[in-house]
Amino acid sequence: MGYLPNRRSFVPVFALLLIIGMLLPVAAYANGKGKGHHGHHGHHHGHHGGHNDHGKGHVANVMTRNLYLGADLTPAILAPTLPEFVAANGQILREVTANNFPVRAKGLAREILDAKPDLVGLQEVALWRTAPVNFEVLTKGPSATTVRYDYLAELLAELNKGPDRYEVVVVQNEFDLEAPGDEDGNPETGPFGADINGRLTMRDVILARRGAGVDTKNPQSANFATNLVVPVAGVPVTVKRGWTATDARVRGTGWFRFVNTHLEAFQPLIRQAQAAELVAPTGPATSDLPVVLLGDLNSDDDTVEGADRLAYETLLAAGMVERSTDDPLSCCLKSSLLAVGKGGSVSDFDHQVDHIMTRDPAVVTLKDSDVSGIQPVNGFWNSDHAGLFSALRFDD
Repeated sequence: MGYLPNRRSFVPVFALLLIIGMLLPVAAYANGKGKGHHGHHGHHHGHHGGHNDHGKGHVANVMTRNLYLGADLTPAILAPTLPEFVAANGQILREVTANNFPVRAKGLAREILDAKPDLVGLQEVALWRTAPVNFEVLTKGPSATTVRYDYLAELLAELNKGPDRYEVVVVQNEFDLEAPGDEDGNPETGPFGADINGRLTMRDVILARRGAGVDTKNPQSANFATNLVVPVAGVPVTVKRGWTATDARVRGTGWFRFVNTHLEAFQPLIRQAQAAELVAPTGPATSDLPVVLLGDLNSDDDTVEGADRLAYETLLAAGMVERSTDDPLSCCLKSSLLAVGKGGSVSDFDHQVDHIMTRDPAVVTLKDSDVSGIQPVNGFWNSDHAGLFSALRFDD
């Protein structure tokens, strides 16, 4: 999800809240400032229909896309009693249904197919499953197996209807949590009104475009060593986040390291520590190969404030340089409901947390960069984030 102070509550903690009902206070929106672009970046953006650079170097097209898990768990955060917690979880399940990922998947796929990225980093690739009511999952862990929405499978089905073929390179499971809910809105249905268990498994994914001169090898993924830990009934629970990576080459670029991540939304010091893991001597963004790092960093330098700058500054200090546009900004709708008329507005996109960066600025330069998904289609916004695309020139 997007940077916390400009948003409601976000993913991993959202999923945790799905089973505990309260966790962290809801952060207020930030000052609401929106900057047209970061003055020091000097990027340009425009039409990227041409994917072969006829000048110096070879071009690889990359994209980062946060899919939005589908619900605001704030009601669960604030629930003071078990019945209210169960009611809130039911509301969350209804909201996921209302946000209609099968329709949103069509718009998301169209964004990707129009941009034709060779490599895509996806975040919040939710898998929603259900089971009969079972309160033991709160202490024994999730067990639901009936799939309601598999965001990865549904997105791939839309992407691969035509001649373009996108395939999964690597998937990393993050957190996996389950809780009872009152989905039918009837408090008399079952214990505390619960009529169903809802399970949310979060994933980060890398896709590659096949048949377009894209080769990948050495897929890797892991959870961070440093994660948010919160007490649940006196027991510490770890909110897992992580990264995915692959080595890739695209139509003559030579091999480079491609890293996709989603940093902690709630706690800036943990977010900073995760960023430091990425660029540590043994981290995935440290390589003899040129490195491209992208994802939802939940941090920036000049559209966020205070400690929320730390993670991005850590990456800059390690030699990372921005390789994407920030005009327009790509984050984030201030409505949990994505249907047109439910509150979202293009003016909500007032800061940046989605980034495409390189650790090799002399080798990897920016040809052009675009933002997609800042207008609704098919009656829905595709996500609460916009998409971010860059055509990167690799000079030997």
